[in-house]
Order: sequence, then structure tokens, then C-alpha cells
Amino acid sequence: MKIRIKYFKGATKLIKIQKGNWIDVYANKDVFVRVGERAMIPLGFALELPKGWEAHIAPRSSTFKTWGIIQTNSVGVVDDTYIGDNDEWHMPIYCLQGKASEKCLDESSSEVECDGTWIKKGDKIGQFRIVEVMPEIEFEEVDAFGNSDRGGFGTTGVK
Repeated sequence: MKIRIKYFKGATKLIKIQKGNWIDVYANKDVFVRVGERAMIPLGFALELPKGWEAHIAPRSSTFKTWGIIQTNSVGVVDDTYIGDNDEWHMPIYCLQGKASEKCLDESSSEVECDGTWIKKGDKIGQFRIVEVMPEIEFEEVDAFGNSDRGGFGTTGVK
């Protein structure tokens, strides 16, 4: 499958990794995010996804350990209509743990030390994969399924 991609100025080019099914994404701008604040990290590209496909963006397994951030919406979903020339992909993040200090302005415009984290241009902060969209479905309402219960929500793997 070929997918058209547009890179924004200075963006890191995407490559399909040899192991696994996800493609790494990179920050396209230096951003300092204070602890307890959020930011939209530009990823430097737009894709023209084929009709009937969508992309799922998620943090890498090392993202929190390295930067102390989480993705605010857990998994981002980009559908096949987000295909305009200026529809740059972003990763919304929230800083939970400071990894650096910087001079910031407080409420009274005084300079103070702020805990936070630096996301630097070129940092590999997330990953994505494309999947086919869910087929059309119709719900059929019933009073019972006639199946045995598994044990309640969250019981898989409990010994």
C-alpha cells in the first residue's frame, strides 16, 4: 500500500521499523512543558490515509520514562478525512514528572525556576499504525446472551 505524505519544514522523515508494526513519530519543534501543564507537539507531517483506514497514535514504551509525559487522550485517532495540506499531525501531551528546570514567569511576571521537561526537535516521542475502520454494525437488543459469565470486568489473568 502506498500512502502519500507531506513533510513540514525541518521534519524528521518517517521510516517503517524492521521489527514490529508501528512507525515512530518525532517532535518537529523544541517545547518546554511545565509539570501540570499540557502541550500539542507538532510531528512534522501530514498523511493522506486511504478511504476506510484510520491511524492510531500512541506513546512509545519509553516516553514516560524519558520525558515524564503522557498522551492526554491515551490513543489519538486520525481518520481518513484529515488529509488537507495543512493538517499536520500532533501529539497532545501532559507533563506529570519534571526532568529539567527552566526559568519561567510566575503570575506576577517574576522570573522563577520551573520544573518540567524539554521535548526537543527530532525526539522520538510516539508511534502510529494504520488500521481499517470498523465495519458498519447494527445492534440487536436482547435480554440475555445465554453464555456463562467470565467473572466480571478486570478478571482476565487473575489466579
